[in-house]
Amino acid sequence: MPQGFHRRALLRGSLAGTVGLGAAAASAAPALPRLESTFSVKTHRLTQLAQFNAHGMSWTVDEDQTRREGAIVFTSDKGAFSLSKRPEAVFDDITPAYLGLALKDICQADADLLADKLLAHGDDPDPDEVRRAAPPAGWNFTRESLWWRMPWTTFVGTTQQGDTMPVFPNGRTRTFRPEHVFPELSGDDNVKRRWEGLLGGWLPAVHKIIETSPTRHYDLLVFADVTATDKLVVQTWHRTIQYDHGKPVKTAFGYSYAPFPPRRVEPTAEAFYEGLLTFAGDWQARLKDQAKLNIPDAALSDMVSHAFAKELMVRPQGVYPKYGVIDRDYFGSEYDGFQDTFTSSVYANLEWGRFDQAKAVLINYFENFVFDDGQINMRGPEVAQFGLTLSLLARYLRYTGDTATLKRFAGKIENTAAILTELHDVALRKPAGDAGFGLLDGWSESDACLHLDPSVWWKPYWNNSAFAVRGWRDIAAVWAVITPDKAGQAADWKSRADTLQAQLIKTLRAHIRHDLTPPYVAILAGATLTHRQAMVESARTKSGNEQGWAHRAYAELLHADVLPDDLAQTVINAVRGHGGTAIGVLANFGPPSDDSRDQLGFISYGYAQQLLRSDRIEEYLLFLHSHRYHSHTPGTWVAGEVTGITGGLPLFCIPAQLTIPKLVRWALVFEASDEDTLWLGRAVPRQWFASEQPITITGAPTRWGPVDLHLQRQGLTLTGDVRLSGETWPSDLRLRLRVPKNMRLAAVTVNGKKAVVEGEDVVIRPQGGPLRIQARLRKG
Repeated sequence: MPQGFHRRALLRGSLAGTVGLGAAAASAAPALPRLESTFSVKTHRLTQLAQFNAHGMSWTVDEDQTRREGAIVFTSDKGAFSLSKRPEAVFDDITPAYLGLALKDICQADADLLADKLLAHGDDPDPDEVRRAAPPAGWNFTRESLWWRMPWTTFVGTTQQGDTMPVFPNGRTRTFRPEHVFPELSGDDNVKRRWEGLLGGWLPAVHKIIETSPTRHYDLLVFADVTATDKLVVQTWHRTIQYDHGKPVKTAFGYSYAPFPPRRVEPTAEAFYEGLLTFAGDWQARLKDQAKLNIPDAALSDMVSHAFAKELMVRPQGVYPKYGVIDRDYFGSEYDGFQDTFTSSVYANLEWGRFDQAKAVLINYFENFVFDDGQINMRGPEVAQFGLTLSLLARYLRYTGDTATLKRFAGKIENTAAILTELHDVALRKPAGDAGFGLLDGWSESDACLHLDPSVWWKPYWNNSAFAVRGWRDIAAVWAVITPDKAGQAADWKSRADTLQAQLIKTLRAHIRHDLTPPYVAILAGATLTHRQAMVESARTKSGNEQGWAHRAYAELLHADVLPDDLAQTVINAVRGHGGTAIGVLANFGPPSDDSRDQLGFISYGYAQQLLRSDRIEEYLLFLHSHRYHSHTPGTWVAGEVTGITGGLPLFCIPAQLTIPKLVRWALVFEASDEDTLWLGRAVPRQWFASEQPITITGAPTRWGPVDLHLQRQGLTLTGDVRLSGETWPSDLRLRLRVPKNMRLAAVTVNGKKAVVEGEDVVIRPQGGPLRIQARLRKG
């Protein structure tokens, strides 16, 4: 090993400026990691890696190097904590391919053949079978297929820097190459057989295992220095271990750049592990406000936390919006004001109690990206997203009680609502015979404005009107709290919401094509072709088509929750039955192809939410598992805006990453839009109850206050604890107990009294104090 150094020595010496550390260790004072266990981690069979002093304590670092999943353990005189590993295969070893179906048939079919097969048994989809429905994302890409993009597969970063650092398949970054010491790792084609994961379950430290022969593999760790003070440059720590026949034979460490001796040399083991300790503590502290989650599927729980960590890395200084990372698409400033980046962030952070982050994002957006007249500082405003913005502002107030922030932007909020009322006025002046009479024209998709003739997409899409209804209705309910002197405006918004909703339902019902099976609903009134037919015609004529981006229209129409259930079900059936889903996730619509059927990763959650409302729970769970396995790369969980099912490398966007947190939250705690109803456990997988492990969420925000839920089955007994901490209760509280299919609820009590049970739903009447639910089960 080259002459080593200890990182703290750098901080005192002339090399500090060279490596970009400065005095960050002293000034940043990152928090100490929470101790996962106290004096209970056994280290006598582990390999000692280093000893050092940090955070006022002496530390010993050990690692289980007998297995690839072996944890790294930090021990001090006050306790110990462990950083686990969970590598996932990033190569295709799945047989039979596509569950035995032909790829051409899957792609060409109107029906979602893979979804049909996964749901055919009538029970919850099996997560592992869902995983095996298609090869892993990011496995089978070629450099040529990426066009202008670099072939990075994941990235690391910090909260304080203004950029991120790409990590490539062999573990290199744009500034450091492990193949300098280990030439066998050169070239991405030599590292096809690899596993990837995150250290500590969800921490943004990339762990790779690269197998180069049956007897040799390399174990790599890459993470960003959380104490670095650079404005843009991301400093990175690296460790590479060569294993022969399962035993470590060579270890090398790196920091950001190749050595330039004698002034820049390879760091010591002590420096690396102190950096790792500080890194873990810093990230744990940044997510300490997240509602606590303990579910049998630990990886799914970790995906929730990792999504919030990724958002902090993507946003410069943790706040400023970026749609993507690294490449100009989508890191360019022209995307910064994208409405979906704002709404997806506020939504996810609110649902998990991350109120400070939601507030920071809200203030940044309304200060920098909303003009006084309500328009946004970005090309191509999306009509429906104005409505979603208003709805989320109302949710923010109900969850946080932060009236001051919304008062600060009251004028901009009022004008956001006015953009929709102006469009509504125009809609009401259309001729009565116009197919889109009374419905809001406008762009549904931001990209429409970039085309030669944007008027092709200036149309009365259903979602424009649906989210105008939702936005007006929700903001009207809290407007008197924000601006008491203008409370009268709320009455106009409520009236418009009722008028527009009635017109939307009437027109939509009149335009259902019952001549098709299942009945078909186009994305706007007056359309005569299905979206697949329209896209084939558009490709043939090389012209724009008004049914472009149909996926957005369906997702937002259903998300707004303004349709009666029978009509919402018709829309769902039309989407799923006419080429609109891919392994249960809303598809990125395009003309039929022999080898392409892509999932839409980032706005499709609105479709999933309606599946939940309509009690299509098995389909909701298929969406959840499929998004997890096929809209994310394995292990490091890079979420794609659009992801194919043939193993190509998707293009990352942060709204896609923030989808899983929403889906998991709603499965456990879900609020009705307009009724005084709170659902608990509505989409808990039956497999979780079968495991007999705890199912717990603590501090989940609702408009009635935080809720705690704990469920666990042991044999034929199921117990539950529910606590609402707010001053009011919903008039309708429902707890669903989705026990395994071979069991039934025999008797249920709430606080010792016989409960009202409807199927699997325990109906709880309003009452104060904690609730204790006890259920006796029977087989059969």
